[in-house]
Amino acid sequence: MSKLTPHIKSQSLTALEAWLAEHGHKPYRAKQICEWVWKHQVKDYDEMLNIPLALREALRADFSLEHLEVAEVNGAKDTTQKFLFKLEDGRFVESVLIPANIGKGGVQSSRQTLCVSSQVGCAYGCKFCASGLLGLTRNLTTAEIVQQIVQAQNHSGKRIDNLVFMGMGEPMANLPNVLQALDIITHPWMIGIGARHITLSTSGLAPQVKKLAMYPQQVRLAISLHGATDEVREQIMPVNKKWKLEELFESLDVWVEHKKQRLTFEYILIKGINDDLEQAKLLAKHANRFGAKVNLIPYNTVEGLEWERPAMSHCQKFQREVIAGGVTTTLRIEKGHDINAACGQLRLRKEQSLS
Repeated sequence: MSKLTPHIKSQSLTALEAWLAEHGHKPYRAKQICEWVWKHQVKDYDEMLNIPLALREALRADFSLEHLEVAEVNGAKDTTQKFLFKLEDGRFVESVLIPANIGKGGVQSSRQTLCVSSQVGCAYGCKFCASGLLGLTRNLTTAEIVQQIVQAQNHSGKRIDNLVFMGMGEPMANLPNVLQALDIITHPWMIGIGARHITLSTSGLAPQVKKLAMYPQQVRLAISLHGATDEVREQIMPVNKKWKLEELFESLDVWVEHKKQRLTFEYILIKGINDDLEQAKLLAKHANRFGAKVNLIPYNTVEGLEWERPAMSHCQKFQREVIAGGVTTTLRIEKGHDINAACGQLRLRKEQSLS
């Protein structure tokens, strides 16, 4: 198949019905095709037994059915799994399957969260993150996004019921493909994950936040804040030089107006950079403006970066200060750190075998 050939898993139900009508076929065939593609995970159009031969050949001519290649799977001590996927052009991306925390009474929840990538590399260069060290190579296609979910489910044998766009890349910089992927991910005939169980994370692309606010599904939004003032944030987040905090916050006003889902502020604690208690007080003030909750993350070591993690006692003190400001605040204990699968650690570790 040509690299220009669209993948069948990039087609929403509406797009598939339109294609069928254009080719003189009844729209009910769309549901049959979806069942073969998504439920049975067929690898060849000839496996679609109730689809007429002529339609199968038309599908074969217009849509690729190649499966995303799983190049490597690594397991952490805490049962986190990191998947390395090889793309059709020889590049690689990573996804992380994260088990739920132990709940009340010591019972393990069955919830499985997948952290997916939206780009090969990243152009935004957040100073705590390994994914942007080599810059941006390209956007992932819609099919490459959704197939991370399919393959993680197939190889783990576990149903994924929670999704976070917090892997490699900036989802808002690939918004058309991400929105198309969301249509497929949330459709009950396709992947079928509820919108309220999907979170998109952004470094702060204010205009794109406003666009996402108009998307009809009630997806969740997490803001990688990491600094409560422009001066501090710009040391960590170069994107802040283009969209200052007040412009970002104006876009969040639009978000809150259109969405029912509660915002999350992600805040990686870096020793001597953004962990001053005055930052904690301002962080609480910002969170209260939007009714947001705060997720504090002690910095995870990244080879090639010089930041340090604050002492846990200081992280806890910072957390208490934010809570004192009236904000729901968690201090996340990262999973997958031993396999470089924790927040900020995903990177292009495999050599890119390009022709």
